[in-house]
Amino acid sequence: MTTKTQGKFGRITPGEKPSWLKVPVPHGPNVARLTGLLRERGLHTVCEEARCPNMGECWAGGTATFMVLGDTCTRGCRFCAVKTHAKGNPVDADEPEKVAEAAVSMGLRYVVLTMVDRDDLEDGGARHVAATIAAIKRRDPEILVEALTGDFQQKDEQIQAVLDGGPDVFAHNVETVLRLTPRVRDAKCSYVRSLAVLRRAKELAPGVVTKSSIMLGLGESEREVDRAMDDLREHGVDVVTFGQYLRPTLKHLPVREHITPARFKAFEQRALRKGFLYVASGPLVRSSYKAAEFYIEGMLRRRRAGEDVR
Repeated sequence: MTTKTQGKFGRITPGEKPSWLKVPVPHGPNVARLTGLLRERGLHTVCEEARCPNMGECWAGGTATFMVLGDTCTRGCRFCAVKTHAKGNPVDADEPEKVAEAAVSMGLRYVVLTMVDRDDLEDGGARHVAATIAAIKRRDPEILVEALTGDFQQKDEQIQAVLDGGPDVFAHNVETVLRLTPRVRDAKCSYVRSLAVLRRAKELAPGVVTKSSIMLGLGESEREVDRAMDDLREHGVDVVTFGQYLRPTLKHLPVREHITPARFKAFEQRALRKGFLYVASGPLVRSSYKAAEFYIEGMLRRRRAGEDVR
């Protein structure tokens, strides 16, 4: 058996998966029913594709993450198991209405729309994302929508197009710290560009909540994570999530360390002191995660009611 050792920062070095990461695959009648509903419409969720252990709880609580624009990405990040090719799948023009119908049928209150990068499309898929947001809002204006997007090569017109769809949250992930970005993300990606996209979204739509996510366990230092938090705050980001990087296959980057729940809690506390509105931090937290979504939902509904919420 491979041994595990705990370092001075409360981390577990690579080896056998720690007990806190061993969770059952989501199942049960509700999961089966909702999965069937999605299959009928030819839709897939990131919850299923990633076999997310939080799936059953999120779906029961009224949240889900849909991936639009196909299942093939035009970039090849070294942490991600999504298929890659220079040209993505043909865009399904009916997808916005299919997603909207599914969201209503599932009784969702909070929908995350994520996307594969589509550098092969003239607008990077921005108008398709916007159309999906608008379709959901038409069917049920009470549903809150988070758009978790690519960087759109930092083009204002594409960021604006997504915002024109009316998302309640604009999210884009920096994924990792500055030093590790060239090793972790595709060469077309940029830490500096990602920060600029988040800032620009806030400038173009000051009322939108901005959100980003960082994976831990790739070899980052404590100081580098602190710097990333500061960078996000300096660029107007409201919400941040921290989760454990888990290697999808042997072809992907190895896990350098398993961060303990205690360390995740410490990162959460430090991020809150830096001024984030909300922080979700834990081994099983993902960029679209129920805790952050429940908090954001409550905050946005209080805003709608005219309460003073920062």
